[in-house]
Amino acid sequence: MENNLTIIIPAYNEEESLKIFLPQLIEFCKTRSFQLVVVNDGSTDNSKNIISEISKKYSFVKLINHKVNKGYGGAIKTGITASQTKYLITIDSDGQHVLEDVEKLYKLILEKDADMIVGSRKGQKEASLFRKLGKNSIRFLVKRLMPLNIHDINSGMKIYNTKLAKKYISLCPDSMAYSDIMLLTFIYRKHLVLEEPISIKPRVAGKSTISVSTAIETIKEIMNIVVLFNPICIFFPIAFFCILFGILWGLPFLLLGRGVSNGAIISILSGIIFFTLGLIAEQLSMIRKKDIND
Repeated sequence: MENNLTIIIPAYNEEESLKIFLPQLIEFCKTRSFQLVVVNDGSTDNSKNIISEISKKYSFVKLINHKVNKGYGGAIKTGITASQTKYLITIDSDGQHVLEDVEKLYKLILEKDADMIVGSRKGQKEASLFRKLGKNSIRFLVKRLMPLNIHDINSGMKIYNTKLAKKYISLCPDSMAYSDIMLLTFIYRKHLVLEEPISIKPRVAGKSTISVSTAIETIKEIMNIVVLFNPICIFFPIAFFCILFGILWGLPFLLLGRGVSNGAIISILSGIIFFTLGLIAEQLSMIRKKDIND
């Protein structure tokens, strides 16, 4: 098997985890001739020095330092830009991912000639009820807006084609929503995306920074990417509902000879406006998609 894989890990204030996890990861890469890119995302603790001290002995390890914190997605995008291999895989720096799963996903993407494989945590215990509720809500929203056969859309372990990743990073945010948006972009662009079960361990140290604002940001970015690739699925249902509501509201008044209801007129006009906006958005979407293809 040709070893043509780069492992990317974003690190932000993970000094305790990195002390334990990074030596294991480096040894794993060394024995398999994988490349490793560690992006220190403006950490304010001792993460930068720990990464530098551990990794400086190895030529296959590349450390990139952000002067300021750019966010989870921003760190991964930096790692993607620095990747030179055909495939790359993203994993978290908290030690929760099992390294043997990296090799399993790499073998699978070669075997299936897939463009992306998502490491699925389906069926495993969630860290908290709040996070489970947030993930299920986001998944429910996405499935209403587009056909989706992937369960774990925000998994931190994904392996994909580096060339395609570099092509699409401009569409992805710097926030935690990066994982979701990159996946949805691959799906919208009709690339082969598969899902494979992986194992998750407890955090080595530290605590997660995911919050309510993370979920809100993710929903906003999902709406943005849907509007980019398929705006009609948002604007047309709203237009149809407004027009239908206006007709049903105004028809009884009209049949009773009481003229046309102002509310019905406003509702129907709103529907026509949304319909027109959908057509305009669709034209803008076609232009933007053409720019991506070029």
